[in-house]
Amino acid sequence: MGLFDFAKTVGHKLFSKDADAEEKIRAHIEQSNPGIKDLRVSYQDGVVSLAGTADDAAAMEKAVLMAGNVMGVESVTADALQAPPASEKVDYYVVQKGDTLSAIAKHFYGKASAYPRLFDANREVIKDPDLIFPGQKIRIPLNDA
Repeated sequence: MGLFDFAKTVGHKLFSKDADAEEKIRAHIEQSNPGIKDLRVSYQDGVVSLAGTADDAAAMEKAVLMAGNVMGVESVTADALQAPPASEKVDYYVVQKGDTLSAIAKHFYGKASAYPRLFDANREVIKDPDLIFPGQKIRIPLNDA
């Protein structure tokens, strides 16, 4: 899957010491397990590496986003995270100041009322559709609904 870049200074504050990062990030992903088995997480100097087996490409994408949307993480690599090929086309979007899921849905789908599609595609990353933050990276499913 390669390397994904994130905003290191924004996101969920899960750890205060680098020594705690691997355990905290793994627990964060496993709490909302998007479909990852035998998850292994390593962290060094702001880079998270994920390993394990994903049920599908969406599970892998969600795990990457969950790890990347953590304060202190600047990139995530998932080269050791095995997953079947993607069955849907997906883009990624970095939330900007003033964005809402409705505004993002209008931009990508042409109608603000399509925001539940974005919320459903990012449930592990977004817990409340009214609580997104600038710098957060989300999945944008592009296949016709």
